[in-house]
This record gives sequence, C-alpha cells and structure tokens, in this order.
Amino acid sequence: MQRIQPAALLEVMHPITWFAPMWAFACGIVSSGESVLDHWLVFIGGVVLAGPLVCGTSQVVNDWLDRHVDAINEPDRPIPSGRIPGHWGLYISVLMTLASLGLAWVLGIWVFWAAVVGLALAWAYSMPPFRLKMNGWWGNGAVGLCYESLPWFTGAALMTGGLPDATIIALALLYGIGAHGIMTLNDFKAIEGDVQMGVRTLPVQLGPDGAAKLACLVMVAPQLVVIGLLFGRDNPWHALVVIGLVLVQGGLMARFLRDPVANARWYSGFGIPFYVLGMMISATALGYWP
Repeated sequence: MQRIQPAALLEVMHPITWFAPMWAFACGIVSSGESVLDHWLVFIGGVVLAGPLVCGTSQVVNDWLDRHVDAINEPDRPIPSGRIPGHWGLYISVLMTLASLGLAWVLGIWVFWAAVVGLALAWAYSMPPFRLKMNGWWGNGAVGLCYESLPWFTGAALMTGGLPDATIIALALLYGIGAHGIMTLNDFKAIEGDVQMGVRTLPVQLGPDGAAKLACLVMVAPQLVVIGLLFGRDNPWHALVVIGLVLVQGGLMARFLRDPVANARWYSGFGIPFYVLGMMISATALGYWP
C-alpha cells in the first residue's frame, strides 16, 4: 500500500488559509469579554477547530473534488501528483469532518451547530450537485460565512458557554457579508479560464468593472452598518477608528477600480488588512474596552 507523505498531507490542508477563520475566531473571543486565561483549554480546542480542522477539512474536500481539473491545471498538487494516492483524499476528508464534529460536540452545543453549518457549506462548495463555487453569488457567500461569521460566532459561544449576544452575532454576520466582496477579488486572476470552464464568477457574470464596483460596495456597506452600531452602543472612539479604516480602504479602492484585473491582487495585499483590523477594533468595543 502506498504511503502518504506527511508534507503532502500538510500541503493539501493549505495552512495559509487558516489565518482568516482563526482571526475571526479571535475576534469572537475578544467580543465575548471573557478572559482567555480562565478558559485556556477550550480556547486551544477552538483554535484547532477553526483552523486545522474545519478550514483544513474544507481545503482537502475542495482538492479531492477538483482532482480531475487539478490534474490538468496544477498536476503537482498532492492528490493529482499521487503524493496522496488512491482514494486517500476522500478518506482524509471524511475523517477530518468527523474529527471536527467530535471536537465541536465536546466544546458545546452552539459550537457544534456552527461546525455543522460550516462543514455542510464546505462540502457543498465543491461537491456536485451543489458546486456553489461555480457561481460567484453563492460560492463567495458560503466562503464569507465560513471564514468570518461562523468562526466569530464560535469564539464568542465558546467563551460564554451559550448563545452569544445579538450584537456579537450582528457583527459576525456583517463582516461575513463583507467577505463576499473580498472573495470576489480572487476571481479577477482567472477570468478567461473561468469562462472556458463554465465557472460563473462575478467578473464573468458582470464584467471586470461591474464586479469591481460591486465588490467595493459589498465590502464597505457592512462596515458602515458596523459604525452605526458602535455609535448606537456609545462606542464613539471605536466607531471613529473604523471610519478612518474605511476611508483608507476607499482611497485604495480608487486605484483598484481604475484597472480591476491588474490591481485586484494589489488591493488584496494592501486594502484588506484595514478591513481585518476593523474587525478586531469592533470586537474590542463589545468586549474588553467598552
């Protein structure tokens, strides 16, 4: 029997993608107002759940279900190259799904159901007949919820031991909606290939200029709602900081909109960090620094 190379197993889990859900999970922790030191063991369990398990599972599932396409476009990936041989990609996907559900159950009922939703979306993103990734409206929405909203909710639920406050849930949903626009940025790099493969990303459906304008609107609008919530909670300083971050994003978006195809990756590197920073600023308003 062929053996799986350990390096290939880690590669197929794409560790670089774990940052987004782990950051959102940290925002959930902070927004809860609970001390990590008082819950350090469940905190470690939550980090493992958000990053290596649920996010890692989604990556393995995607690579397994896209193995035939990757064999043409990226034959060096672990599964098409044979470094993860046979049906081991499927076996690993199932085992990691079960491990995620098992750990989530131990961490609490609300964490469990958040994991159920996240894993269901992870499979539906790539698996026929759903294949949410084939349409930018559905696929980007699923990723936004999985990478931002659900980890944020999980972090807060883990710390509080129950259903988080409504404002925490609202912030988690708003930043997850904004992530829909972030995901659209990734679709500008392969418009011609997506047209040939029948992948209906937003740049394919709306054209580069239309998709760029929509992505900017989707990223900015939820942050404006967040600002309103912060002012409504009597957190003016946090709101002002988020306003500053949005203004910086707006300035950078001007360059992105001039040539979306050429500047999408540039904006991902220079603009998105300000969005991500705003998440944590908003979380602190609800948690440690009211």
